[in-house]
Amino acid sequence: MPYTLGLDIGTFESKGVLVDDRGRIAALATAPHEMLVPQPGWAEHRPDQDWWGDFVAITRKLLAETQIDPAEIKAVATSAIGPCMVPVDAAGTPLMNGVLYGVDTRASEEIDQLNAAIGPETILECCGNALTSQAVGPKILWLRNKRPDLFARTEKILTSTSYLVWKLTGRYVIDHYTAANFAPLYDAGTCSWTDALTKDILPLDKLPTLLWSTDIAGHIHADAARETGLAQGTPVTCGTIDAAAEAVSVGLQAAGDMMMMYGSTIFIITLTDTRVRDPRLWYAPWLFRGQHASMAGLATSGTLTHWFRDRFAAELRRDEAFPALAAEAAESPPGANGLLFLPYFSGERTPIHDPQAKGAVFGLNLTHTRGDIYRALIEGIAYGTNHVIETFAEVDQRPTRLLAVGGGTKNRLWLQATSDISGIDQIVCEKTTGASYGDAFLAAQAIGMAKPKDILDWNPVAESVPARPNDAYAKQYCLFGRLYEQTKDIAHEL
Repeated sequence: MPYTLGLDIGTFESKGVLVDDRGRIAALATAPHEMLVPQPGWAEHRPDQDWWGDFVAITRKLLAETQIDPAEIKAVATSAIGPCMVPVDAAGTPLMNGVLYGVDTRASEEIDQLNAAIGPETILECCGNALTSQAVGPKILWLRNKRPDLFARTEKILTSTSYLVWKLTGRYVIDHYTAANFAPLYDAGTCSWTDALTKDILPLDKLPTLLWSTDIAGHIHADAARETGLAQGTPVTCGTIDAAAEAVSVGLQAAGDMMMMYGSTIFIITLTDTRVRDPRLWYAPWLFRGQHASMAGLATSGTLTHWFRDRFAAELRRDEAFPALAAEAAESPPGANGLLFLPYFSGERTPIHDPQAKGAVFGLNLTHTRGDIYRALIEGIAYGTNHVIETFAEVDQRPTRLLAVGGGTKNRLWLQATSDISGIDQIVCEKTTGASYGDAFLAAQAIGMAKPKDILDWNPVAESVPARPNDAYAKQYCLFGRLYEQTKDIAHEL
């Protein structure tokens, strides 16, 4: 029986699946890793350990568990957190830890420098994106400005998926969806690298070759086959960012479809008929030629639930902590007995793009319980999410279908609060495996083993989470927005 392998590198965990040609999961394996925070505003991974190390460990685990002949695996597709920035030398060896996506805000000075030199409107028109903490271009300029010794040795700038594909095939490639985050170095109109806006970041030949996500980037070479146990010569796709693969896994296909990924961060993708130009949102060509995507993301979401568990529920066993906290939160009514929680623990990405925003719990009194605070945390994430949905509505992109996916969908309080506050029903599919499952489907597409519409059979709808509007949420949401605006100056001074 033919199989495809999908493997995704997440912020705190990597996951791999072997899937047969009918979409059935033969085996699933995971590997945990850390997100390094060497100083406030920085977020990093170790490419060899956290990306390639996880890939090797998971692949070997899947092969050992299933005893599948590696030759039966007809294609491999990867996804990973992104957009990341990792410089490599002439041998492809990382020169430093990988700098993560928008949760890493180290390049604020470089954003200001580029905006002043080029102009925000010019950047938005050419690249489709304003310069924010999500943009890779300023992070490369940070490398040039702050680490000139490493920059001088840099042969290529890669992202997380690019690094995996290079380790497997020896080719440096990147998909257009990921590359669109390299503003001001990507021209959204021509779908190509550009130095027309600035030649002060790096030469374009130091960027990977552009491909579409299901293009075959290369084939597994002998060294990679020995390390992973996979068959030499197995096709490897170009790959993409995890959120895009996650969207594919639940059937995001038509304009008006919106995917909401409940993970360490909330990430949202909406397919659109045309390119959306708005500095509060992100734009990219979709995974396939001729399609468009508009994106948004919160900086800290599921990460906050882990932070709360580790700091305020340390006495609970890890496998029992979240159910226990959910039970405590259920004793608190909508509105968390008058508590407001700003979830800006790593600054915030869309729509406020404020790397200096701070987290806050406001309204505390001596009657409040741990359950109240945990409920307020969940509601704060949902309020932030609704702020994004309202931003999409303001550019005529309110979703016609909202597809929920990711580990956070198991948190019923979070899922229901998001439906209630946004007023939109959410669809949950049968398989919530996420990006790795989407990778396996993209691999099947790449070799003609599946057509795009087949994902509806691979992963049918399991349930709907209906919205239940609540006056308490409506009132608290207005106060949530005011609390940020009225404390923004204090947060920046801190």
